[in-house]
Amino acid sequence: MSQSEVKLLEVKDVEKIFSVKVGTFEKKNLHALNKVSFDIFKGKTLSLVGESGCGKTTIGKVILGLYQATNGTVEFQDRDIAQLTPSQRGSVQKDVQMIFQDPYSSLNPRKKIKTILEQPLKIHTKMNKKERLETMLSLCDDVGIDHTYLERYPHQFSGGQRQRIAIARAMILKPELILADEPISALDVSIQAQILNLMMDLKDKYKMTMLFITHDISVVKHLSDYVAVMYLGEIVEYASKKELFKSPQHPYTKMLFTTVPDIHTPLMTESVLKTGEIQSPIDLPVGCFFANRCLYKDESCEKAHPDLLDIGEGHLARCPKIGSF
Repeated sequence: MSQSEVKLLEVKDVEKIFSVKVGTFEKKNLHALNKVSFDIFKGKTLSLVGESGCGKTTIGKVILGLYQATNGTVEFQDRDIAQLTPSQRGSVQKDVQMIFQDPYSSLNPRKKIKTILEQPLKIHTKMNKKERLETMLSLCDDVGIDHTYLERYPHQFSGGQRQRIAIARAMILKPELILADEPISALDVSIQAQILNLMMDLKDKYKMTMLFITHDISVVKHLSDYVAVMYLGEIVEYASKKELFKSPQHPYTKMLFTTVPDIHTPLMTESVLKTGEIQSPIDLPVGCFFANRCLYKDESCEKAHPDLLDIGEGHLARCPKIGSF
């Protein structure tokens, strides 16, 4: 972090535990988040990367207020918002907006696009009708929505067009922070690059601050300033984008890079396929959560849980064996 960077949001030791039924009469704790900590700086994008089930969407919902944290704090605008209910969040609601994964279910099918975009302005601003229309038309130009589309319903659009509308809705109030939860994964491959380029252009124009959530580590290279890699509810590596892509350190991060197809290695290597899938967040192991899939594990890895260590220049990794493999 340079001295010019201003901290907008601080997540500190956040835990989220769900009680789930595992039998007819038995319940157990599901540890969705395990003492997650990170900062987001004004005008910067932090990407959370990891497989399905790692907790990256859960932390987004805690920040948004859809879940209350079991433990820990989320400091935003000098307030701890981790335990607040939606009705208690007040002005925070308009300052933190979300772009959801599925553009088919995130837009109300009974409302015209004009109503979907105008409603937040009616609720949270004192703009008159003319000012609201000017704001909507200007944003439509920025996201590539034709002005005539405002009189149509969501079902009349393709997935890519709907996601542009969802992006416009998230930005209409000029929020301090945007959470983008897998915003391109539900789209056709041919459309994904267009939406990603649009978000890059909007980030530059509006100096957006964003938490970008994805399972695809190749995507974050284009949009991120910082990257946090998550595994089984905790961060296993954190670094600037440049540092992470130059020198990934944690065995899990290295595995993610090997799963990215390219012209030389179009398929995943056999060693990656043998590692299996992420384990259940119920009955977590005492030692390293990644040990059962790690190619470099030994007996010590299963006896003590590793800390997130600074290996230099703000590059953090949760593995004491870094440098020995």
